[in-house]
Amino acid sequence: MEPRWRLYLDLIRWNRPAGWLLLLWPSLSGLWIAAGGWPGLHLLCVFVAGTILMRSAGCCINDVADREFDKHVKRTAQRPVTRGAVSVREALLLGAGLALMAFGLVLTTNVAAVAWSFAALAVTLLYPYAKRLVSMPQAVLGVAFSFGIPMAFAAVKGEGLNWQEIDLNTLTACVPLQAWGLLAFNLFWVLAYDTEYAMVDRDDDLQIGMKTSAITLGKYDVLAVMAFYAVFLCGWCWLLQDRALGWPWSVAIAVAAAQVLWHFQLIRNRTREGCFKAFRLNHWLGASVFAGISVGFVLMPI
Repeated sequence: MEPRWRLYLDLIRWNRPAGWLLLLWPSLSGLWIAAGGWPGLHLLCVFVAGTILMRSAGCCINDVADREFDKHVKRTAQRPVTRGAVSVREALLLGAGLALMAFGLVLTTNVAAVAWSFAALAVTLLYPYAKRLVSMPQAVLGVAFSFGIPMAFAAVKGEGLNWQEIDLNTLTACVPLQAWGLLAFNLFWVLAYDTEYAMVDRDDDLQIGMKTSAITLGKYDVLAVMAFYAVFLCGWCWLLQDRALGWPWSVAIAVAAAQVLWHFQLIRNRTREGCFKAFRLNHWLGASVFAGISVGFVLMPI
């Protein structure tokens, strides 16, 4: 019999770090932008550990919500909850415990970040059920996977606030329009890579009636993925043009664009293997963008 701890690690996808890396890079990028460079060891540790914990909690929630659908999808049929190796109660308790640990980390920052964390949690809980109602649920996932950006701004800009000072105006001031713009454009990156992911399961999803962007976009899926990447990269370049990040940022964008072209080669024939490989390697694109931002702040200080 398989040990419980091993089943729990499988449930939270511990051996597949690509998922939390896709969450981490935009959050760290937002953290560096909000701080104008190095944000400090404390905030770095909070966001790295918090990202891993919340992604793990999200896996628990998602697998419980999708357990009946996952039985009919080749890639997900052997997930612990789906095959009955881990009960729904166990998965929910594990997810709640991980989310509480992440919330404990947020409590070490400031009240603005704590307040915004409730909005982030609400979107995380909403996504698994959006797949039943929304034709492109990847857009909901895009908000959830991008919410680390406004959280990062709140953690930096809300320093020194107390609960007596918190109202709608102060919460809004902690997260400026630039942060929401970064979230909006980052959403298109999520649309790109999660559409690649959805292309892997398109045949199975059609049979069980699941709604995905790959199904909605149909024969325009590859074209749409390329357009999503372009909007993401162009949008971030536009929003960060006043930051004077110099040649490191230009090199990073060029590297990211080269990866987009590689992804086109991987998904153009719509094979399961090619689309899944493109999805799994997307974290390198996010890492490239973060590298351009972090190195740019070091070498090109304003």
